[in-house]
Amino acid sequence: MKENILIFEGEYLNGERNGYGKKFNFLNGKLEFEGEYLNGEINGKGKEYFNNEKIKFEGEYLNGERNGKGKEYDYSTNKVKFEGEFLNGNIWSGKVKENYYSSKLKFEGEHSKGKLWNGKGYNINGKMEFKIIEGKGNIKEYYLNDKLEFEGEY
Repeated sequence: MKENILIFEGEYLNGERNGYGKKFNFLNGKLEFEGEYLNGEINGKGKEYFNNEKIKFEGEYLNGERNGKGKEYDYSTNKVKFEGEFLNGNIWSGKVKENYYSSKLKFEGEHSKGKLWNGKGYNINGKMEFKIIEGKGNIKEYYLNDKLEFEGEY
């Protein structure tokens, strides 16, 4: 017989989650979220966790979605891969830095109005630099020896 696993631990008001609480995974009992609730929804500051119990996101929420300032973390390295503003659950503006599993830099840049607009990225063949504003811009791709391979418009 399977043990009952606690799904939520926290404060309730009128049958709804209100105040500070912790939400656990139903299958393995690991912490998924801890933070503030209002009228049953995540509202205020909170933290999300990966299934390995390392931090996934910490920041502000509104009506159950990421809204306001926050930091998103990489699963394998647990380093910050995005820091900035979220709107309706999506990245809105701020700095992005993402690594491959080997910790080699994969991408670094900035978001503005929910779109990438400036940065550089790396792949197994070399690197790429771009400046994109409102969906249009220039891209340069380089070989590993920094020799220009391609330059064009996006």
